[in-house]
Amino acid sequence: MAPRPYCVYVVRCRDGSLYTGTSNDVPARVARHNAGRGARYTRGRGPVELVYCEPVGDKGPALAREWAIKQLSRADKLRLVRRAPRRKRA
Repeated sequence: MAPRPYCVYVVRCRDGSLYTGTSNDVPARVARHNAGRGARYTRGRGPVELVYCEPVGDKGPALAREWAIKQLSRADKLRLVRRAPRRKRA
């Protein structure tokens, strides 16, 4: 079984803030955030909603893309989220 590709994702927290992360299993990672076992930042800010997901491939490039997105201003992150193709919610 081939390893799953890594994705960079953005979730919107209950307080409206955005959190960016990487995972090779985004649905499971979002579930961990919502269970209070995800990143420290999202604890107490749940539930979170997945608003952006970008397949990257390997872990190294995914981490580099995550860092690049984290350097964006909030306005630029919101533009990135708005430009993302609409998809069915899992």
